[in-house]
Amino acid sequence: MTTTPFEAPEAPVTPTSAAALPPMNRCIEMPRFELGERLTPEQVEFLDTFGFIRFKSFLSRAEVGKLVEEVESIDARLVDEGRTVINGVPLIIGKRKDGRAFVQRMCFSSLFGERLHAFLQDPRFKAILEIAGPGYRIGERERDGLVINHYRREEGSSYKRLGWHTDSLRDLFYFEMPRRYLNVGFYLDDSPIEKGGVRLIPFSHKQGLWPMLTRKAHFMDTDADPAEYALVAEAGDLTIHDGRIWHRVAEASATGDASQRRVMYVPLMEGPEKLKDENSPTPVYFRLRRFARF
Repeated sequence: MTTTPFEAPEAPVTPTSAAALPPMNRCIEMPRFELGERLTPEQVEFLDTFGFIRFKSFLSRAEVGKLVEEVESIDARLVDEGRTVINGVPLIIGKRKDGRAFVQRMCFSSLFGERLHAFLQDPRFKAILEIAGPGYRIGERERDGLVINHYRREEGSSYKRLGWHTDSLRDLFYFEMPRRYLNVGFYLDDSPIEKGGVRLIPFSHKQGLWPMLTRKAHFMDTDADPAEYALVAEAGDLTIHDGRIWHRVAEASATGDASQRRVMYVPLMEGPEKLKDENSPTPVYFRLRRFARF
C-alpha cells in the first residue's frame, strides 16, 4: 500500500509508566512486531502462546486521518437519517456533552465508505487469513460486518466499557459450536492506559467449553482481574486476539475528548456465506444487551 506524507491527526501519546500497568504487562514483553506479507514464526508463536498480538504502524497517521474523516462523515449521515439498525444489527447511539448524537457502535461500516472498503482489501490481511485457518474470508456483509467502536467517558455516553466475554461463545446464538477465530482490531486513536481499553487474560484461549461458559458472568462482570493484560496501542496499530480468550474493555480514567477511543474490528468468517441485508432479523444476544449494562 502506498503511504502519504506524515500528517499526525493527534500527537503521539506519552509512554505509560510500567507502574501504571497491570502486573501481567510486566511479565509479558510485547516485541515491536510489524506485519508483512505473512506472519513470521516468532509472531505465530506469540499469538498461539498468549492469545493476542499487536502490530505497530499498520498504517501511517496520515492514512489513519483519512479513515477518520470518512468514519466521522458516515457517523453524521447515520445520525441525520435517524438510523438505529443496519441489516438487523442495532447501532449504539450516545450523546455528547452539548447534546449532539453520535454513533458509538457502528456496524457494516465499510458498506458506507469507499476508504473503509479499500482498507479491507489491504493484501496484508491475507497473512492473517492464512493463520486463521483454511477457507477464512473477510465478511463485509456477514455477522456485524466491519464494526467501529467509539468509547467515551462523559455524560450522555452509552458506551463507556464492556464486561468480560469471549467472542467465540457468540457462535451458540447462531446454533453453531464455539470455534477458534481471530478478532482483528485497528486503532483510529491512541489508546494509552488512561483511556481504558482492552484487557485480556493471557492463555485463556486454551480453555475448554465449560470454563468458556462459566469462568465469568458474560458482560455483567466488569471488575479487573489480577491476571489481566492491558493491550495499549497507538493510532495506526493493528491487533489480533483469539476469539476464545476472555477479555473486556475497561472504562477510561480520563473524561471527555481525552477519553475518546475508536477501534475498527475486521470480520473474519469461514463456512457457507450468510449474507445480511435490511430484512435480516436482530440476533438474540443484542436483545439481551440491556442486561449487560451497555
